[in-house]
Amino acid sequence: MGAHTDLDKHQGTLPVIDRPVVLVGMMGVGKTSIGKRLAARLGFEFVDADEEIERAAGMTIAEIFEKYGEPYFRDGERRVIARLIDGSPKVIATGGGAFINEETRSLILDRALSIWLDADIKVLADRVSRRNHRPLLKDRDPVEVLTELGKVRNPLYAAANIHIRSDASPHARTVDTILRALVT
Repeated sequence: MGAHTDLDKHQGTLPVIDRPVVLVGMMGVGKTSIGKRLAARLGFEFVDADEEIERAAGMTIAEIFEKYGEPYFRDGERRVIARLIDGSPKVIATGGGAFINEETRSLILDRALSIWLDADIKVLADRVSRRNHRPLLKDRDPVEVLTELGKVRNPLYAAANIHIRSDASPHARTVDTILRALVT
């Protein structure tokens, strides 16, 4: 038999969570991918806030940014997240800038369990370079943009209830780390 982890000891004893779990962190950290897996393990619904924003607006986030600008987008994002937080517990993946907005951050901290997923800039840059749909990266070097954003955003992300490091390993490993943090 292999070594048992803390999670193995609690197998079948998932944490009792009575409010939404909100994943925050930089673009490319894996909030959606990890969120889907975490929701499945907890038996919760998964919701991607960016998808909900696009559905509500009837346009992509890139189109919203281009047509109306970032302040307009952030206001709509705050309203959508407020709606998602109401109701039954679920796992919510937010966009990278959601937690930076003071009103949105306060809402999440007051009414949800927030988890900051953090990763090295090189890991993030590799992941975001695979797709070009991110307005803040348009025609810019991902490492430079992510470094600049990290200087501003990381101190704010640090207000989250739980801090989890994500690396290049499979997202299932990060989910196990989150579950261990929730159980302890």
